Amino acid sequence: MKQTSPQTMLLAATLLLVFGVCTAAAPEQTYKNSIGMEFVLIAAGTFQMGCSSEAEDCAGDEKPRHEVTISKPFYLGKYEVTQAQWEAVMGNNPSRFKNANHPVESVTWEDAQAFIQKLNTKEGHNRYRLPTEAEWEYAARAGSTTAYSFGDDAGRLGEYAWYQNNAGRETHPVGGKRANAWRLHDMHGNVGELVHDWYDGKAYASAEAMTNPQGPETGEGHVLRGGSWFSNAKRVRSAMRGRLFSGQRLDNVGLRLALTPEQ
Repeated sequence: MKQTSPQTMLLAATLLLVFGVCTAAAPEQTYKNSIGMEFVLIAAGTFQMGCSSEAEDCAGDEKPRHEVTISKPFYLGKYEVTQAQWEAVMGNNPSRFKNANHPVESVTWEDAQAFIQKLNTKEGHNRYRLPTEAEWEYAARAGSTTAYSFGDDAGRLGEYAWYQNNAGRETHPVGGKRANAWRLHDMHGNVGELVHDWYDGKAYASAEAMTNPQGPETGEGHVLRGGSWFSNAKRVRSAMRGRLFSGQRLDNVGLRLALTPEQ
């Protein structure tokens, strides 16, 4: 039997070690935590953030459209946080439209931070957070440059969103409508989603390219994204920006979590 030289064995072991480390370092495409929250890995990339189409009737705080790079992958909740998940962590349910699988609502930005802190403690790490506004729009667009992730035709919204025309003035179970191209549900409608950033109507004053923007250090409330059951078609576009003032609770505002991959 032919003997393998020590040099060959060492080279093979080195290659195996390097390959193994690289494989272990690559995050899984999906992740599910101890309370059943499902996350989808969003790859790093560059997109056009904001509104530029005359057909969209852009609001002043949505333009100019500008290039944004998200330099690192991140996980984003496949669904909005449900009332059952909130109650599993917080021990209460502040929602008006009570149903375990409906999105939690009537929460403040400060409530969201308390939820994140307790969930991090429960899971034994510090990687849960709200997505930045840029991360949210990047994921909502899912590679699109149109008014909605599926195109410009508002007539198709009923396939993807619970909004003013079909929601019956209430929330609905998460995941009941079609997902976008990156497997995320309810990015249009159901409940407006809190993000990390403070709101600043001049945030898009510059058209310069940006990398991982996080908005101002303070402002007049925090940014809301996605629109809700209360919103008309214009208010559930990918570029739409709203805000929630500190301490304010609305029955059409909830959240979706981001998760930083394990290093």
